[in-house]
Amino acid sequence: MTIALPARAKLNLDLMVTGRRSDGLHELRTRMQAVELHDLLEVQTAEATELVLSGLPIPDDKPNTILAAHAALELASGRKLPSRFRLEKRIPPGSGMGGASSDAAAALRAMVALYRLTVDIAPIAAHIGSDVSFFLGGGAALVEGAGEKVTRVPVDERWFAIAWPGFEVSTTAVYRAWDDVGGDGPNQLRRAAARVDERVDEFAGRLGARWQMTGSGSAFFMSCGSREQAEGATRKLECWTAVTRATRAWA
Repeated sequence: MTIALPARAKLNLDLMVTGRRSDGLHELRTRMQAVELHDLLEVQTAEATELVLSGLPIPDDKPNTILAAHAALELASGRKLPSRFRLEKRIPPGSGMGGASSDAAAALRAMVALYRLTVDIAPIAAHIGSDVSFFLGGGAALVEGAGEKVTRVPVDERWFAIAWPGFEVSTTAVYRAWDDVGGDGPNQLRRAAARVDERVDEFAGRLGARWQMTGSGSAFFMSCGSREQAEGATRKLECWTAVTRATRAWA
């Protein structure tokens, strides 16, 4: 039996950093919107756990969130869950669109269905990463705290143009820079992202004022009223681009 799930990207329609906790994590308040752009994850039972990757390259210097989700679910369920994962990567890594978190959430959902588990995956998701809780259900949500407080809100079914400059920005480094420079505007991490890598500001300057950074960068998006408008916004850009639209909750 094979289960295939789309691991959808998200955009931060706004983002405000509200403070820093005693454990070092930053608290935020952000409106997240899931979009149709997605990685594709296939999961099936196997004799031994393995992960096969294709599509956009993933840096090999970080722990993989799919395998982290697998290990956490094995621990919570108290049993071995040998699985073969095949991930086709379509969301650029390190772009601020939540691809790794979405992959982890999709892995949790797929393994629960594959092995017919009754484990509550919500606390597991919160432990794996700050955006994983949101991706268990998707749609649109107000996300607060360190990402564990998710309140569903109505979906504004708009189209989006997305542009990615081709380089990754470290989320950890951006939040560390925020401690020094703070932030303002619709995404309060923008200034910190540019402190980490000055190419963020250079890219934003080429795009124009209507584009907004998502997450901790480095991708930017423009909200559009139609597919045609979104396609027009990306047509002359010399970088990775996508045209996508908002999607409703899946759980």
